[in-house]
Amino acid sequence: MKKILIIEDNFEVRDNLAEILELSNYEAITAENGKIGVQKALAEVPDLILCDVMMPELDGFGVLNILGKKPKTAEIPFIFLTAKAERTDFRKGMNLGADDYITKPFDQSDLLDIIEIRLKKSERLKKISATPEGLTAFVNEEKGQQELEKLVENRTTRTYQKKEKLFQEGNHPKRLYYIVSGKIKTYKTNEWGKEYITGVFQAGDFIGHLPLIEGKPYTASAAAMEETVVSQVPREDFFKLLHFNHNFTARFIKVLSKSIEEKEEKLLSLAYSSIRKRVAEALVKLEESNRNEDATEIVILRDDLASIVGTAKESVIRTLTDFKNEQLIEVDHGVIKIIALDKLRDLPG
Repeated sequence: MKKILIIEDNFEVRDNLAEILELSNYEAITAENGKIGVQKALAEVPDLILCDVMMPELDGFGVLNILGKKPKTAEIPFIFLTAKAERTDFRKGMNLGADDYITKPFDQSDLLDIIEIRLKKSERLKKISATPEGLTAFVNEEKGQQELEKLVENRTTRTYQKKEKLFQEGNHPKRLYYIVSGKIKTYKTNEWGKEYITGVFQAGDFIGHLPLIEGKPYTASAAAMEETVVSQVPREDFFKLLHFNHNFTARFIKVLSKSIEEKEEKLLSLAYSSIRKRVAEALVKLEESNRNEDATEIVILRDDLASIVGTAKESVIRTLTDFKNEQLIEVDHGVIKIIALDKLRDLPG
């Protein structure tokens, strides 16, 4: 049974669509706004998405823009539902990658015909990707990953102690950094000395690649959050591979895409999520960054956690206390132990 996600803020329209789809042997999933729609699309990975354009929290264009940049949702057929028929709306949607438009009020048979056409086209594209050409693309990506691993082999490594800087905002990059073990934070500091953490990176991550590629100064500083071993790749060696090895270039583009995707997720969270939700997301991300299924303990300064969340330390401490009272976490001598990871992950925004 094909799964279809309906993102529509009008209850009657949403309920009517769900009923039509279920009577036509589709599984219908519903979301009342764009923000929830993005969350459900990532969690459920539907076969097709019907999305209203004008919505609170996040409009349809924003939903399409976000999902279109995520690997597991980028290829899902996306159909806009709109009461507006201006040419500019159609053009904007198509430029972002929409597959079709349905203007409200819609005819039931037209709706089902369009859905069937788009699902069939999606199936054909999936079959094409399973051809020898698709296999070649996969093999080339694997070769690119091997080149990526070779790049950091037998390089000079340096151990950074907690709070020690790798580089300073405003300096010009001379090398690429690869984290062998430990954790690194990137951060910006305002004129009053207030720190805002822009990213947390762990073993297997690259640091400083965007400024290096752009040939521009660092836009943030980087420092170790704990004892961290870093491999240093000379700028010349990195660019030699980037310019002349197509497999490596293709693989590194995926590294860049992941970095951009994470930044967009953080901006979306800052714009629309409550402090409770943002603290929960930060804890989940930090726990998952351990890359150990059994690891549920997090050691982090409250100042650092506040900088990641983008709020005052006092707000973070109050939220952690609430989480402790709700039996989502335990706190012992500054160490946070997550005892209800799924509940934290699914905490309402």
